[in-house]
Parts: sequence; C-alpha cells; structure tokens
Amino acid sequence: MEIVMILIVVTIVSITISFIISRAFKDVEKKDKGFVISYHKLTYRRRMIRTLWGIPFIPLLYIIVYWFLDLTSNELILFGTFIILLFLLQFVYNYIKWKMNEKDA
Repeated sequence: MEIVMILIVVTIVSITISFIISRAFKDVEKKDKGFVISYHKLTYRRRMIRTLWGIPFIPLLYIIVYWFLDLTSNELILFGTFIILLFLLQFVYNYIKWKMNEKDA
C-alpha cells in the first residue's frame, strides 16, 4: 500500500510542476514544425502526436514496474489502468484542444 502512496505523491508533484511550467510558457509562440524539446512550446496537434509516440513506452513502463516492484496482482491492475487512463485523457484533451484551436483560426 505504501507504493500507492508514493505513486500518488509523485503524480501530485508532477502535475504541480507541469502546471507551473505551462503558466511560464503560456504566452510563448507555439511551434508546429521542427524539433522542440519542451512539451509546453508545442501546438496541441504536436502534443497529440508526441502523446502517440509514447504508446511503446506504456508496456515498457508496466514491465519495469512488474519486475522491480513487489506489487500484488490487484495493485498491478490498478497501476496499468491508471497509466492507460492518463494516456487516454492526455490524448483526448490534446485532440479536443487542437480541433477547437483549428476552428478558431
């Protein structure tokens, strides 16, 4: 159960840092072409594409957690569901924002 608490803390810290960085890059011109390291400098279309590039890392992350952490089968199922849900939410959010920005332009 302590691993679940660690995952919750890491998630909260990650979301907080992401929120701060997104506010810092709020008025920066977004790039739709070329290589950009910073996720927050990308347009929503490029963010969606970068999210799709993360698909191969989902099973890899799950396998690493399976090998190195001593989790019960229920915790593994919960972890896998959580990761897939986060991935889908990020993809759908970026897709909706991309279409809204495309409509406004």
